[in-house]
Amino acid sequence: MKDDWKLVVLGGGTGLSVLLKGLKRYTSDLTAVVTVSDDGGSSGRLRTEMGVLPPGDIRNCLVALAETETLMDKVFQHRFKTMSSLNGHNLGNLILVAMAEITGDFITAIKEISKVLAVRGRVIPSTLEHVVLGAWMEDGNTVLGETAIRNYGGRIRKLFLVPDTCEPVPDTLEAIRKADAVILGPGSLYTSVLPNLLVKGIKEAIEESPGITFYVSNIMTEKGETDGYTAFDHVQVINEHLGRQIIDYVVANDGVIDEMRLKRYREENAVPVKIDKEKIEKLGIKVIQADLVSDDELAWHDPYKLARVIIDVLATIP
Repeated sequence: MKDDWKLVVLGGGTGLSVLLKGLKRYTSDLTAVVTVSDDGGSSGRLRTEMGVLPPGDIRNCLVALAETETLMDKVFQHRFKTMSSLNGHNLGNLILVAMAEITGDFITAIKEISKVLAVRGRVIPSTLEHVVLGAWMEDGNTVLGETAIRNYGGRIRKLFLVPDTCEPVPDTLEAIRKADAVILGPGSLYTSVLPNLLVKGIKEAIEESPGITFYVSNIMTEKGETDGYTAFDHVQVINEHLGRQIIDYVVANDGVIDEMRLKRYREENAVPVKIDKEKIEKLGIKVIQADLVSDDELAWHDPYKLARVIIDVLATIP
């Protein structure tokens, strides 16, 4: 089997790092394009107080792509629990910010830390501009800020970025145009996947790419973002935001989620995402169903099951 697939994965949050952990088994030509609209937690505090890009999702991806589970990986994921201003901050976030100050820019900082962690692949912010995620809600209101959107409680009509002319990192467009596959998700539809696609030039680069495009549907609906959404609804939202269809394959879970985990999700009014296979296929999109559930306490994707499904599809394409 080919071992030099050129893969580009776009997203943020936990979902992106989970997929990267699996894909690094199959290729080193792996590019993670990470959303930078996060304004919560340690990342949000550093963004507000120091005017830096939010480092959290980038840190998670770097650790996911690290060659081995080393002490340095644990160092980068260490979170302070102390009665001081450090409380809640992640050490890896602070190291990324410090390295950016030392080297003079964020891209160089990521490259230097990638060497320390022996990263297999590369991690790129979707833009170097300080963007704010905004949403027009179905009730007519406008909400600014990723955290505010999550907590608003209403249905989202459409997202936008401020500024809406933010430029991508050139390496991102080059990687997409040369990719054998571009993979969207898994991750929060509105706050992890779509923000990357709204950056100027990225959707056009995906269209121009000779490779195929996957969308990895979430296993569970997400409170405040996709309540009641099916996999078809997720795809429709992406199409509506882009004004075109770029997805070739939808990867969806059909594995069983045990009652104990379902009970936890019901407390957040979250349910398994229904696939709606026939409706998706009417759009000309192929649907790949598989048992993708991990053995973790939460109903997350198993990194190795998910990566295997994607690689198996690629192996069938001449």
